[in-house]
Amino acid sequence: MSDVPEIAHQRRIRSFVLRAGRITGAQARALETEWPRYGIDYSATPIDLAARFDRAAPCTLEIGFGNGENLLAYANAHPERNCLGIEVHRAGVGHLLWSVAAAGLGNVRVMCHDAVEVLQHCVAPDALDEVLILFPDPWHKKRHHKRRLVQAEFVTLLATRLRSGGRLQLATDWEPYAAQMLEVIGANPQFTNVAGPAGFVPRPQWRALTRFERRGQRLGHGVYDLSYLRR
Repeated sequence: MSDVPEIAHQRRIRSFVLRAGRITGAQARALETEWPRYGIDYSATPIDLAARFDRAAPCTLEIGFGNGENLLAYANAHPERNCLGIEVHRAGVGHLLWSVAAAGLGNVRVMCHDAVEVLQHCVAPDALDEVLILFPDPWHKKRHHKRRLVQAEFVTLLATRLRSGGRLQLATDWEPYAAQMLEVIGANPQFTNVAGPAGFVPRPQWRALTRFERRGQRLGHGVYDLSYLRR
């Protein structure tokens, strides 16, 4: 569906590790009862986003939404947007499904799969208006840095899926990872840093203060927000 090469390295060394986490009764019920309405099963074929959302509208993708706190708040505040979330952990998917159903939102769809493969095989070029990558796993140890999601090949893939003028928004509470993001994305000619030489932008008002970020604040972690436009 495009001339972007397969990211073999990313497929072999994934940016996540699936762990057998506990799923609550409410999450399990949501996975069973709400998935038919809000879920999109992975298939290595292009997705018709307008058909999946029952409308054509600007589309925001959040990669690795955790338990969905930010995506829920974002979708509620932006009813004019289609909001697609990707998360590999079923407990977080179940939590978001339950929350979206309880809020009665119709502009959210969810996939439970590797985001790299979804972008490669399911998302058409220029289909996205915005991509959010908030607090991805920093893989602190040097020998694990190869697992970090934000790598040069992945940024190239994102550039093909974002429309011209589309936004890439990131946040991390790990300063070395923030520096890597600046270096890797800055080296891609398809992206322009909104902050210019300053590098980082102020915390955007739309970004929900999640439980994860509050915990980081209690531990004294700084938070680094980055914003780029697709040229």
